Amino acid sequence: MNTLESKLGEVDPQIVEIASKDLTRQQNSLMLIPSENYASRAVMEAQSSVLANKYAEGYPGERYYNGCKFMDETESLAIARAKALFGAEHVNVQPHAGSQANMAVYHALLEPGDTILGMSLSHGGHLTHGDNVNFSGCYYNVVGYGVDAKTERIDMEEIERLAVEHRPKLIVVGATAYPRHFDFSEWRQVADSVGAYLLTDIAHIAGLIAGGVHPDPVPYSDVVTTTTHKTLRGPRGAMIMCKSEYADKIDRAVFPGLQGGPFLHTIAARAVAFKEASEPAFKIYQAQIVKNAKALAARLIENGFRLVSGGTDNHLMLMDLTSKYEKLSGRQAADHLEDAGIIVNKNTIPFDKRKPRTTSGIRIGTPMITTRGMKEDEMIQVADFIAETLENRQKASIKRRIREKVNEFCAQFPIYEYLG
Repeated sequence: MNTLESKLGEVDPQIVEIASKDLTRQQNSLMLIPSENYASRAVMEAQSSVLANKYAEGYPGERYYNGCKFMDETESLAIARAKALFGAEHVNVQPHAGSQANMAVYHALLEPGDTILGMSLSHGGHLTHGDNVNFSGCYYNVVGYGVDAKTERIDMEEIERLAVEHRPKLIVVGATAYPRHFDFSEWRQVADSVGAYLLTDIAHIAGLIAGGVHPDPVPYSDVVTTTTHKTLRGPRGAMIMCKSEYADKIDRAVFPGLQGGPFLHTIAARAVAFKEASEPAFKIYQAQIVKNAKALAARLIENGFRLVSGGTDNHLMLMDLTSKYEKLSGRQAADHLEDAGIIVNKNTIPFDKRKPRTTSGIRIGTPMITTRGMKEDEMIQVADFIAETLENRQKASIKRRIREKVNEFCAQFPIYEYLG
């Protein structure tokens, strides 16, 4: 492995230079985008292994290529570990991305034109939950749900009303920007009341679920999809978990329905991540993510910012900028914060009057800074950096000074000291 790695500098110094510069950026920045995380050295080594060299179309024991003995062992190990981690009856670890995982579920269970009930993108859902610019909104009849205007939380009575009115064949529960827990038992009741499949997309909260700090959807869902990075802290990719009765349909939808050869080097990296997630330290880490998110949210509120729904139960929060800076957009705020070494993303807030490319909010999360070893006391400093930057956003000299302070702060938490 070391010999292979040492070749990169010799063969392509430009790539080495780019990667080195981004390593410096990651080390010197407060990375607060909730859908990102640091993969461990072990995960990255597996992903760069010789397993990348092999085609293995099909599934263990049923490949369309010879020479797949060790590919079968790799994929079977990843499947077994995922089943044990989440208590799933069946697991497919081949999807290349979360969007493809969701596409495979639709392909397996629906016909074009069938009705889906999914969370609107503008209220915190995902593109693949039915947005009209996505395949899901193009090929299926989508009914969108959102949050209550007063509480900014999902109203299950409204979900039930929509389900009864529209009789969806599939209900999608899950979000990319919803800071509260889901009660999956209630969603199961709604799905059963109208004879719908229940798909739970846990891409953001998979790590929290594996760590025991978020309600578990697996017992209540027909199918569960997730990415394997984000809070799960593995390589980029996805998987599908389902009841045994849907196993054949799901597997056929992934291959040959939507994909060809799986990425066995990435599946190997997922197997490593599942092993890491099964260890006691991972539960401690996930609990700290939530503690940090609550501490960060509390300090931001003290600093005068309004958070959507008043706070958070999970790893992320949405800041409503209009409550303090009427003319400051999410896009502008994210750019100003990046000037100071603080990385967030612009995000719509419920009932946003601005367009998605501009937004009135920013999305903030704690997975990456928790991976670096930061705890509740550090969240106070992080919140104060955010407040100081936005308050002085038009003053370049002050933003430069804040960036210097951020660099010094980040130096106390080397990103790979905590990853082995």
